[in-house]
Amino acid sequence: MQQWKTLKKELILNLGRFLKVEKHTIQLPDGKILYDWPWVVSPDYVLVLPVTENKKLLLFHQTKYAVEGTSLAPVGGYLEPGEDALAAAKRELKEETGCEAAEWIRLGNCPNNGNHGGGSGNLFIALHARKVSEPIIDDLEEMELVELTLEEAEKKLMQGEVKVMGWMTMIAMGLLYLKNS
Repeated sequence: MQQWKTLKKELILNLGRFLKVEKHTIQLPDGKILYDWPWVVSPDYVLVLPVTENKKLLLFHQTKYAVEGTSLAPVGGYLEPGEDALAAAKRELKEETGCEAAEWIRLGNCPNNGNHGGGSGNLFIALHARKVSEPIIDDLEEMELVELTLEEAEKKLMQGEVKVMGWMTMIAMGLLYLKNS
C-alpha cells in the first residue's frame, strides 16, 4: 500500500499553540487529487499510567470541558515545543502527582485521527512510581488523585467511567500490558 501525498497546505485558522486548521491538497495512490482536505494541527501529548511499588495505579477523577460529569483519567499533558516525549512524560508525572518512576515502558504513539490529524498521543507506563515532592497544581480542571488496583481500574473502564478516547486507550493498553507481563 502507498501513502497519500500532500501536494499543498494552506493555513485557514490559527488560534495559537493549541489549534490550527489547514486545508490540504492531497494526491491518492491512484493519482486522484482531493482538494480542501481538512487537517487539524494540535500539539502532541503524553499519557502516563503510573504503577506504585504496591501495584496500585495512580489515576485521577477529574472534570474536562468536553466531558459531562467527571471521568477517570491518567496523568497527561502536552509536549512543550522541542520536548522529547519521555521527558514530557516524566515532567507530567512529577508535576501532577509529585512522583518519579524507576522504570518507563513506552507503549507507542497514536494519532488522534487517522485522516484529519489533531496531534498524537505518546503512551507510557511508569513502574515503581513513588512520591518525591508535592504536586504542582496548575491545571484548569479539578482533579482528585486515586489509587486503584488493576481489577478496580478495569471495572471502572468497563463501566464507562473513563470518558475520553485517549484515556480509554491508555488505561486499556496499560492494563493489557500489565496483565501479560
